[in-house]
Amino acid sequence: MWFDSSFSIAMNLAWLLSFWILCTSSFSQGALSPGGTVNVGAIFTFSSINGRVAKIAMKAAEDDINSDPSLLGGRKLSINMHDSNFSGFMGIIGALQFLETDTVAVIGPQTAVMAHVLSHLANELQVPFLSFTALDPTLSPLQFPYFIQTAPNDLFQMTAIADMVSYYGWSEVTVVFNDDDQNRNGINVLGDKLAERRCKVSYKAALPPDTKATRSDVQDELAKILRMESRVIVLNTFKITGLLVFDVAKGLGMMENGFVWIVTSWLSTVIDSTSPLPAKIANSIQGVLALRPHTPDSKRKRDFVSHWNQLSNGSIGLNPYGLYAYDTVWLLAQALKSFFDQGNTISFTNDSRLGGMGGGGYLNLGALSIFDGGSQLLKNILQTSMTGLTGPFRFNPDRSILHPSYDIINVLETGCQQVGYWSNYSGLSVVPPETLYGKAANRSSSSQHLQSVVWPGGKTAKPRGWVFPNNGKELQIGIPDRVSYRDFVSIVNGTNVVQGYCIDVFLAAIKLLPYAVPHKFIPYGDGHKNPSYYDLVYKITTGIADRPINFIHQTVVVRDPRFSFSTLFFSHRENTVSTLGRLVLIIWLFVVLIINSSYTASLTSILTVQQLSSTIKGIDSLITSNVQIGFQVGSFAENYLNEELSIAKTRLVALGTPEEYADALKNGTVAAVVDERPYVDLFLSEHCEFSIIGQEFTRSGWGFAFPRDSPLAIDMSTAILQLSENGDLQKIHDKWLRRKLCSSQDIGSSADQLQLQSFWGLFLICGIACSLALLIYFCTTFHQFSRHFPEESDPSVQSSSRSKRLQTFLSFADDKVEQWKTSKSKRKREDELSNRSGEGTMPGNESERIQRNISQERQNGDTWLH
Repeated sequence: MWFDSSFSIAMNLAWLLSFWILCTSSFSQGALSPGGTVNVGAIFTFSSINGRVAKIAMKAAEDDINSDPSLLGGRKLSINMHDSNFSGFMGIIGALQFLETDTVAVIGPQTAVMAHVLSHLANELQVPFLSFTALDPTLSPLQFPYFIQTAPNDLFQMTAIADMVSYYGWSEVTVVFNDDDQNRNGINVLGDKLAERRCKVSYKAALPPDTKATRSDVQDELAKILRMESRVIVLNTFKITGLLVFDVAKGLGMMENGFVWIVTSWLSTVIDSTSPLPAKIANSIQGVLALRPHTPDSKRKRDFVSHWNQLSNGSIGLNPYGLYAYDTVWLLAQALKSFFDQGNTISFTNDSRLGGMGGGGYLNLGALSIFDGGSQLLKNILQTSMTGLTGPFRFNPDRSILHPSYDIINVLETGCQQVGYWSNYSGLSVVPPETLYGKAANRSSSSQHLQSVVWPGGKTAKPRGWVFPNNGKELQIGIPDRVSYRDFVSIVNGTNVVQGYCIDVFLAAIKLLPYAVPHKFIPYGDGHKNPSYYDLVYKITTGIADRPINFIHQTVVVRDPRFSFSTLFFSHRENTVSTLGRLVLIIWLFVVLIINSSYTASLTSILTVQQLSSTIKGIDSLITSNVQIGFQVGSFAENYLNEELSIAKTRLVALGTPEEYADALKNGTVAAVVDERPYVDLFLSEHCEFSIIGQEFTRSGWGFAFPRDSPLAIDMSTAILQLSENGDLQKIHDKWLRRKLCSSQDIGSSADQLQLQSFWGLFLICGIACSLALLIYFCTTFHQFSRHFPEESDPSVQSSSRSKRLQTFLSFADDKVEQWKTSKSKRKREDELSNRSGEGTMPGNESERIQRNISQERQNGDTWLH
């Protein structure tokens, strides 16, 4: 049975090759007719959308070119079409037929699978191949110089998709693609472009080539995607597979809220060329974002579009690849015009390496000949500059099309809406790219804009782009099995219960997330010493832990005695006469004497201690010194000090517990301890004899470590910010870390410091003495007032005279002061008179005047001093 099958295949192949020889013979007779016909081949699948559109557009271009006999010097352009019918083999057969019949150029092939094969023939026979649909970015002009892409290749389309993903803030995408050269290589380029934007392809769902993919193949892959995290799906296929994917996705609920579909340009060709879309197809693609090659508006383009229905007889709608087909024919015609204007002629030479292989069999390879003017025609093609239906048309030095750009369309229930543009020049914008070419290129994030999108499910809010996968897997949370500082993270002995400040913050944060987060805490460490911070974080990359919990914040801790003092100055400039005043003054001067002496001693002590204290003022002085430095076991401080600050490991001392911190600082084993701020604060709350020196020299803050670009990191950061704003974060802090705080002004032994309360006894004695003196003086004055102004006995006038009596008392007190001043002045003048009398120099009249004043003052004084 196997023999019969093999024989049948052999016979069919022999018949096919015989048919090819016959066709070859017929083609060879009409290579270049006497009338001056220039033969050009075209290889397409004419039952496909792009094949049907291209056939009509190329025929229109051929007619327009031949309508002007002067364009090719009286020659006619003849485009010979070959239908590959979705078969790479038939495409190769067609190319061989063209290459054996003195064809100067070939337009096509339609797919990159054939392009990779036929480009080797083009190189050998120097016949240019021009394709506007085989846009594989790996078809390098260095490897295949005679293969020319006349439309933007998929490098730019994938760059546009990567920019869209980055613009919306998604970090991971899933790709679904036909596993052929063009789609597979395009996806590889997409992965590179996403990586440049710190995004990635999380899963690649490869489907068989376009015509071979089955519903079962698609269901299997989409079912896998449903169990995964990413909800951003990039679909890079051809029409048959792509529409099948959407049909299956609709049935699986993957066209609902939360999903994002970004589709390459195949969908826009289906929409543009199929009108109206069947209801089933239209319902299955709503909310999709699709790319369409952008062609600027022009009068020539509008005229061609209006003429299209006449050209196609209404059989198919025009899409951008029809415009590129038309321009490709004109590009070739312009290059041929230059070729003939340069005096060249069309001639072919047999390939000597194939001469011995012709005849005597089915393969007439000897008929393949080299186009003598192929290199010149290729050069003319690449140097041609023209304005076509697709706008300004010329090649960049790397042979890419000038200003590649795309329309971004959003498929709606009522049709399509354009939400923006992408160009290689300006990125994403809401204005046509050609309006920006005259301005300076601006690819900053603030200049990137798209209009509102209606996503699958009919929502306009941007989807999050990911969910926790519904595969029963819990989020693995790595936690350090600590020995010290267990208030932050600890495992209850003999149980699986995890508790601590970090745990409570994490649990409170995930409760605020708009979705459930199944999780499991995974202890790390041996329970005998603190585990390494670096080893714990490294577990993320190995898959053992998805998220570790730890702190990142540093400072410097050293012993730092504090001193405080106060001063009080008093200047007494009045003479004190009364006994009570002198008593108060004596006590006050005694207080001032003690305070002044204490201030002098304290200042002397401060200056002395400053000379004897450590020179460590912060991390900079630690680096330049040679002292020993302590660090917490397991902390990243060791590597930081050694690798970042270049401190020798011989100077670093590992310390495991707060008690070891204190002992090492007290006995001088280390001069300072470098640790993370939360641990330092907790340490200082129980060891007030130490303090922080210098400024914090890293400011990374504290938090949870996530894998790079994890989408959960953004939501958790938002949740923690909400905890901080509503006060829950402080409550959790107070629950676990609230301790007796050591104020920076009170650290040190209070017995060694002079403060205000140190003098409370002196101030008490002085206050009591002043109060007693004031009381005695008041009683004495009131007694004298009562003697001179007895209270009225008449009840009728008693109440009305109380206010007058109070005023009289105050006047009496003031007069006693004036009396004291007068008495002082009188004594001064008596002393002065006595001194002058002794000297015998005072005039008589002056002496008499002074005596009269004294007598008058004594009389007045007697009035008050009875």
